[in-house]
Amino acid sequence: MTHHADHPTDHGSDHCAGSHRHAPSRRTVVSLLSAAGAGAVLGTIPGLRRSLAQGASGDQWIIDTHHHIYPPRYTTANLQRIIDDSGALPGTAYTNWSPRVALEQMDKAGVRSAVVSMTSPGIWWDNGEQARIWARDCNEFGAQMGRDFPGRFGMFAAIPLPDTEGSMREIAHALDTLKLDGIGLLTSYAGKPLGDPSFAAVFDELNRRKVALFVHPTMSCCGMNIPGVNPPAIDFSTDTTRTLASLAYSGTFARCPDIKFIFSHGGGTMPMIVQRVAAAIRNFTPEQRAKILPDGLAAELKRHHYDIASVAMNPGGMAAVFKLIPVNRLLYGSDAPFGSTTVIAEALSQFELAPADITAIRRENALRLFPRFSA
Repeated sequence: MTHHADHPTDHGSDHCAGSHRHAPSRRTVVSLLSAAGAGAVLGTIPGLRRSLAQGASGDQWIIDTHHHIYPPRYTTANLQRIIDDSGALPGTAYTNWSPRVALEQMDKAGVRSAVVSMTSPGIWWDNGEQARIWARDCNEFGAQMGRDFPGRFGMFAAIPLPDTEGSMREIAHALDTLKLDGIGLLTSYAGKPLGDPSFAAVFDELNRRKVALFVHPTMSCCGMNIPGVNPPAIDFSTDTTRTLASLAYSGTFARCPDIKFIFSHGGGTMPMIVQRVAAAIRNFTPEQRAKILPDGLAAELKRHHYDIASVAMNPGGMAAVFKLIPVNRLLYGSDAPFGSTTVIAEALSQFELAPADITAIRRENALRLFPRFSA
């Protein structure tokens, strides 16, 4: 998570990016938002929806699969927990967030569509029924964004894992009623990585539904405080690596071949240490190896999808990602509001790849997962 110049608290001028001369002023927009709610108002102001979409109309348009939202009720009620978890941004970065701010940032980078998600700390922290309530509230908010701005927003639904019963109910509501685009999970819950047997029933249901599953890191059991260092800077990537190993060696990947996994930040530290993690296969019998990783760890990892959020700004990290992961498995991710839509877009344009490969990362790979955004 990095604070960049086009952070959502940097509102710029009184007009939306790309708007016309007579677009409504910021004061008019803010007063209307306060009166009637962000999503509903933005869809009704003449010319505003059109102006917001202009920045994403060129040939280089993008689908962003790593883009976070902060629904107002959830954010207001849990602000201190959010601040304590991220340690990266001031509280106003979360309370000032709105669909309008998201669209402004998307248009700066040519992002036509964003599949949004909740991020750490998520909606579950051993909070029982409240976690179910927050999951429903946030998913309803995301679904409304999609209705207010057709084609601009999808969502990976939040579920209250490790609450199995609550998760099953929210999966059904999110996918069958709200028609959201997939499910979003954190890399671990209560110190348990996603391959833990206690999560198996939920993963079996996601596999049955052939779900697109976005996996975002969180703080796990082993974080250590280093003065001056934001804990997620180290621990987020580590927790992604930990849960990748867990999913592989628990047999979850093999048991759930129809889940379309998407992992954040280029797979964390896994591309850099894959040979060390792969050596763990020696601890399994030949029969176990044939069952859980018949072709080895590296081959299994190549089957899944990874976004380039954050890692795109690190040439050494991207070299490792390109070495391990095929280009047709890489997705654009901004990590907004923590990451910059424009910085990631610029970094992507500088990769020494064929133009077709750049386009694949911008949108074509995502379109195979989410074909509804092709229109």
